[in-house]
Amino acid sequence: MGERLKGRVAIVTGSGRGIGRGVAMLLAEEGASVVVNDLGGNLDGTDVSASPADEVVAEIRDAGGVAVANHDSVATYTGAGDIIKTAIDNYGKVDILCHVAGILRDRMVFNMAEEEWDAVLAVHLKGAFNTVRHVVPHMIDQKYGRICLFSSGSGLGNTGQANYSAAKEGMVGFVRSLSRELAPHGITVNAIYPGGQTRMTGSVPDTARELRAARGVIGGGQMAGRSQEASQESRDPLNNAPKVVYLCTEVGGQVTGQVIGTSGWPMTLYSPRHVIRSIHKDGRWTLDELEEIVPSALAAGLVNPAPAPVEDAPTA
Repeated sequence: MGERLKGRVAIVTGSGRGIGRGVAMLLAEEGASVVVNDLGGNLDGTDVSASPADEVVAEIRDAGGVAVANHDSVATYTGAGDIIKTAIDNYGKVDILCHVAGILRDRMVFNMAEEEWDAVLAVHLKGAFNTVRHVVPHMIDQKYGRICLFSSGSGLGNTGQANYSAAKEGMVGFVRSLSRELAPHGITVNAIYPGGQTRMTGSVPDTARELRAARGVIGGGQMAGRSQEASQESRDPLNNAPKVVYLCTEVGGQVTGQVIGTSGWPMTLYSPRHVIRSIHKDGRWTLDELEEIVPSALAAGLVNPAPAPVEDAPTA
């Protein structure tokens, strides 16, 4: 057992399995008392089970750590409040929040039901607000806090994941605003782009990946810009935990308001949005002027992320 987080209290939502479980286990190994939150539902958020959270708590305790289970949903304001209350009632405070909980309702937007949109945003984005809103007053009072909100490289754009992508990129904007608001109170906030072989990544069928590749669709998600031949060992979800837990330590407090990638072997820092090209004139543009200059200036070299299918050449 380490002591980097001795005396600290941590909440990890969605920590009954996968990436969240690894984070909870390592937080406890470093001395934190951990609230293991998990609704125990299916990948789409349906059904509930106490087993995943309870099993992780048992693992932590068997290893000599301190943990308690919570089975509330982050998707409701009351449920999120009860998660934070579990930490306060059991340990008297809360120092660390890692919001990992998530669900998938993948569908092309022209087939997506309103409920499928709402359900995904409720867990990921509203869940981030719900948990942060309840935990921040406690952190402000103690002038200390570490918050890691699990976003995703899918926020850069993934076919069939308009709801998930919108929720995850929304969390990045939330993090950037929070970091400005909370830094004066000794609270750091970062967005995490995790990765690994989990229930979520395993749910994407190989046929979908093959169809995207055949059409020339550029993926903006977890593996954007990376080799598809990553080793099985590098895809272990436990690889995320040390980098995330580092951000939750005293020394990790030097990093805030950032998007940090934790998938595989690297720990990566994503650049903030910035202007890469601009056209200018002293006065209002006309459509004629824009039609003339945009193709050769702003749009020069842009790649269509989903090119139109090539028509078969007519036969003689």
